[in-house]
Amino acid sequence: MHDASSDDGTGAPPARGRRRATGRATLADVAALAGVSPITASRVVAGKTTVRPELAERVRAAVERLGYRPDPSARALASAKSSHVVVLIPLLSNTLFTELLEAIQDVMWDAGYPIFVGITQYRPEREAALLDSYLSHRPAGLILTGFDRSETQRRLIGASRTPCVHVMELSDDPAIHCVGFSQTEAARAVARHLLDRGRRRIAFVGAQLDPRALERAEGFRSVLRAAGCHDPRLEILDPRPSSAALGAEAFRRLVAAHPDLDAVFFCNDDLAHGGLLEALRLGVSVPDRVSVVGFNDLPGNEQMLPALSSLRTPRREVGDAAARMLLRLMRGEPVDVPAVDLGFELKVRASS
Repeated sequence: MHDASSDDGTGAPPARGRRRATGRATLADVAALAGVSPITASRVVAGKTTVRPELAERVRAAVERLGYRPDPSARALASAKSSHVVVLIPLLSNTLFTELLEAIQDVMWDAGYPIFVGITQYRPEREAALLDSYLSHRPAGLILTGFDRSETQRRLIGASRTPCVHVMELSDDPAIHCVGFSQTEAARAVARHLLDRGRRRIAFVGAQLDPRALERAEGFRSVLRAAGCHDPRLEILDPRPSSAALGAEAFRRLVAAHPDLDAVFFCNDDLAHGGLLEALRLGVSVPDRVSVVGFNDLPGNEQMLPALSSLRTPRREVGDAAARMLLRLMRGEPVDVPAVDLGFELKVRASS
């Protein structure tokens, strides 16, 4: 005799348990144990709130007892989208990007989306290959660092119809969703700070030379040009990866070639750390003779000798806001402000 109390009220009989060849529990197993139809079990597992509470509780208990986990490939086949989010960042060795990534994962984890991470190493051809590979798996969403990619890549992203948010830079295009701050304005703030300190022979040291580093260089130049003290000979733009060793090398070159140097703006904190250590080795007093300012305000700046002044970038806040914006896009919800400017803060310490 059919027991109506074990049904979901739809008239459908409970499903009979069927195991995958792997031995893993199936959704049909969950439905059979809970005494509901497969569609009801599916709704509960998907987080739908249209199922009666007592039935939902039975399904959740069956899921727990059987150790059931949804099959991502089956879900992707049914929905034409996978259940994961792709995040492409330049490096994992840079604290800036690890903090950004951690913030994204915290939001996506709570929302039930695993993230797949691709490391581009600042190489356009690597990013192009990663995009092509990841988009073929139909991700639910995409988070990209900056806007520096080819027209072919942009068309690929658009054709995939994958919701996408860009981070660490801003765009005026209302069709582009992005969260970040103005790299140019941040560099201008550093240059103005050094001018306000009475410095006039101010050097700029950039490495990696990705678009964000070049934007900082241009912001720096614009302020010094307006003040009538820009000297292109005081710029070092090195395509090698940013490092403390490279910062030490640049500081040594600048001091040797320009005895009247009175300030250095390093476009990354690791460069600035190397510059400060080299100043100690050379006996160059900071900030009495030369002021030093870094960029990003990474951990360890307060422990430098002297404590390093730096432009603090909101990488955790960017990651959190970008992930929440992407969730709205993935859910088809409106995003009123497509470009979110989270600003920056100049942390003035003893080095300047």
